[in-house]
Amino acid sequence: MQRSLSGITNTEAEQDGDPALFARIAADLEETGFSINPASLATSLVDSLHSHVVSMNEAKFSAAGVGRGGNFVRSQFVRTDEICWIEGDSPAGRNWLNWARALQKYLNEKLLLGLFSFESHFSHYGTGDYYKRHKDAFRGEANRVLSLVLYLNPGWTSEDGGELVIYKNDDDLDGIRVTPLLGSLVVFLSEEFPHEVLPAARDRYAIAGWYRVNSSVFDKVDPPL
Repeated sequence: MQRSLSGITNTEAEQDGDPALFARIAADLEETGFSINPASLATSLVDSLHSHVVSMNEAKFSAAGVGRGGNFVRSQFVRTDEICWIEGDSPAGRNWLNWARALQKYLNEKLLLGLFSFESHFSHYGTGDYYKRHKDAFRGEANRVLSLVLYLNPGWTSEDGGELVIYKNDDDLDGIRVTPLLGSLVVFLSEEFPHEVLPAARDRYAIAGWYRVNSSVFDKVDPPL
């Protein structure tokens, strides 16, 4: 099933987004290519997403991998987290997709990015889980254009680990560490920034999402079904 924002009805007015936050994200993307916003989303939205993900049946999660379609591979050398795609079949999931659609609309109008579709999943990192350094898209493939991460972990401390590390370029060895605290949002250009998730000392929950452009051609549908 194609994971797209199209056809989702916005039934929750409060999920239309914060114009000030959207403006800050757009300005950051223009200036640096990434935007880090601690505890920035509406409490009602992040609380509902947190409650939903921690109450989900474990069977709904599956081991994450890399690649897509026939190129999909599961490798514990690269990553050990579990994921569950968000299809909008719960109130929390629908509200999240509504919010993401509002951000998509704003960025398309402000930055003319041509964002066409959106896909996202819940991610669960257990104790010791990680995701090695990688990029979300390869330059020139015109698939994932903009990456987005929302954290769903109340009371997270530095001792809990599990930071996202964003590297400014391929040669950067230090990176910028982001604490995965409830409501914190990170947005960055998918082709530009290598990043990784450090091992966590306790259960760590997040949403990872990607905006894509429409690169379909006559014999190839993108995003693939």
